[in-house]
Amino acid sequence: MGIGGCIILIGAGAILAFATDWKMDTVNVDLVGWIMMIVGIIGVVVYASVARRRRMVVPPSTAVVSEDERHYP
Repeated sequence: MGIGGCIILIGAGAILAFATDWKMDTVNVDLVGWIMMIVGIIGVVVYASVARRRRMVVPPSTAVVSEDERHYP
């Protein structure tokens, strides 16, 4: 799930939790909204940590040799 899906989960959960007044006998709509918001926030945090690791630049451990510097016997 990308960052867009997480934001949609947060938005839909907020709508269910705060903007509706539906009363159902079998499902607590407010609880479903809160669960969707929590899952969306966890998704944003996980996505941000994974994206930060991808952007980390690690210097090469071996020397880089270009074609101009290569010596042939």
